[in-house]
Amino acid sequence: MAAEAETVVRAYYAAFNAGDVEGFLGLLAPRVAHDINQGRREIGKPAFQRFLKRMAACYREKIVGIVVMTDRTGRRAAAEFTVLGTYVKTDKGLPAATGQRYRLPAGAFFEIKGGRVARISNTYNLNDWLAQISAASHKRRPPR
Repeated sequence: MAAEAETVVRAYYAAFNAGDVEGFLGLLAPRVAHDINQGRREIGKPAFQRFLKRMAACYREKIVGIVVMTDRTGRRAAAEFTVLGTYVKTDKGLPAATGQRYRLPAGAFFEIKGGRVARISNTYNLNDWLAQISAASHKRRPPR
């Protein structure tokens, strides 16, 4: 059971890194609960697909250094990783995107049911991300 949960979590990030939206969505339960960092909970694959579309438009990200932990039952898993990203299009309510690069430690908590992700809760330090993109923005500005 625990090995199956680890396999599901690793497949989740492999699909993300490959940009395989269909493969990614295939790993989710129909009524997947998605807890967005610093945000609200969204329910269902259609909501998750909209989230992925927004992310793909605004960010270019790769997940590296993945460490997966599971409980004995295989119903719960956690992952710790680093997000390597580029902020390419301004996301609603956030600072302007100018191609800033960032490196962000992050984590996620999973609930696995029937071999699918039933819940994912993402967490990262938003203030760290904001500081990184702000510093990168200042470096890109032409001298006066």
